[in-house]
Amino acid sequence: MRIGILTLPLHTNYGGILQAYALQTVLERMGHEVVVFDRAYLANMPWWKKPIAYPYRVVRKYILGQKEYKVFFEEYINRIKKTLRQNTQPFIDKYIHEIVTHDYSELKERDYDCIVVGSDQIWRPFYCQYDHIENSFLKFAEGWSIKRIAYAPSFGTDKWEYNQEETDECSQLIKKFDAISVREDSGVVLCHKYLGVEAINVIDPTMFLSANDYMKLCDAAHTPKSNGSLLKYIIEENDDTTALIKRVEDERQLVSFRVNSRIEESNAQDLPLEDRISPPVEQWIRGFHDAEFVVTDSFHACVFSIIFKKQFIVYGNKVRGIARIESLLHMFGVEDRLVTDRAASIDLPDINYDLVYEKYARLKDLSWNYLFNALDDK
Repeated sequence: MRIGILTLPLHTNYGGILQAYALQTVLERMGHEVVVFDRAYLANMPWWKKPIAYPYRVVRKYILGQKEYKVFFEEYINRIKKTLRQNTQPFIDKYIHEIVTHDYSELKERDYDCIVVGSDQIWRPFYCQYDHIENSFLKFAEGWSIKRIAYAPSFGTDKWEYNQEETDECSQLIKKFDAISVREDSGVVLCHKYLGVEAINVIDPTMFLSANDYMKLCDAAHTPKSNGSLLKYIIEENDDTTALIKRVEDERQLVSFRVNSRIEESNAQDLPLEDRISPPVEQWIRGFHDAEFVVTDSFHACVFSIIFKKQFIVYGNKVRGIARIESLLHMFGVEDRLVTDRAASIDLPDINYDLVYEKYARLKDLSWNYLFNALDDK
């Protein structure tokens, strides 16, 4: 079967890149021909706008004295983007079979038998500002005669964030799907309450692959050993996370190291460019292999801690939303790993990974069977 995967744009987000790679891999292992739809990340101005836009910018910058204006803004942005992605783009180019489009209308029905929507927060409007949320429910393929499957898309929160118009249209589009699953138990509730459909809860696609699968990627890239024993993967640093890491360092006598840049912080645009260049994907993976302990505020860092059987705690950032993390921890019976302030107890018993992996095996079987049966032509 010829399958297209619709997910969020691939850029410097490790979880986003690896969930696309993992879903592509498991579908290929089932015997399918798979591509991943990606949006062109380079800025581009249509030729017919240039005779108007460039003189306008010249006037703003040199005559009106607005020095922040850039005449060749697109070229400037593209240089920045290429610099930021210089270490993550090679992984995407090597391992992910991309179909890059400026607009989903460029895709043709004749090229696909099925589109799988997922995973990651592709059903969260905030992350679909580059496009209408309706396209995450296959609005662009509304009249196509294909299979439509949702595999583990996330709303990112347990609160409903769609306006009424979006709710009405998406509730109609989702009813055309052949199978619907979501990444969080809260997503099951949201699908029922607001979209009028039943969904099941499945594992994130990254969890279909083993630690050995991921380490083969590191070995192929000759990834060096990490410089430390405490992996601190914090997306949004604050006083609480800094204090939390220091406590773990002191109490467990560990040396902390990081495997990410500061590109995902809320104030990233104000930071120096060199602080925003993301390390290679393989270095991020290797960090979990090498760590004795992980402190994070990231969903996918929790996932990879479980895959690599690491002891970890996760700081629940209420501003970014913690429903997806709570759902994941509940799924594997490790709810005590969640802390929400610097004063929280970190004197926790070690995770019993024998019990966790019993749950993991059952969930993997359930999720694999859901996907296999949804794709079955019989």
